[in-house]
Amino acid sequence: MQWLQDPSQNNVDNLNSVRREVSRHFRGEKKAYVRARIEELETNSKNQNIRDLYRGINDFKKGYQPGCNIVKDEKGELVADSHIIVASWRKYFSQLYNVHTLYLLCIYFSCMELLF
Repeated sequence: MQWLQDPSQNNVDNLNSVRREVSRHFRGEKKAYVRARIEELETNSKNQNIRDLYRGINDFKKGYQPGCNIVKDEKGELVADSHIIVASWRKYFSQLYNVHTLYLLCIYFSCMELLF
């Protein structure tokens, strides 16, 4: 924090050197990770494990894609609790299927009225 509070040339140089070291460290970590993934893909290719090979290739092509477990409820509010989300989907689909059943019942009763 001293580097940020006192912008002298010495502190700026120290901050830049620390940034370079950290960047170098994480660049090395990333290279090691990528190297390990490539070796894993090579092993899958040699062992004829095609499914895992193509999954790994697609992971590289697509990159990191975070999942989103947030939906809107009936009131329009965002909900993140998995139990509430499952209950809302259950309610939605039950209403969806019941509408179809009610529609068929209406057709049936309208046909019955025409016959009598």
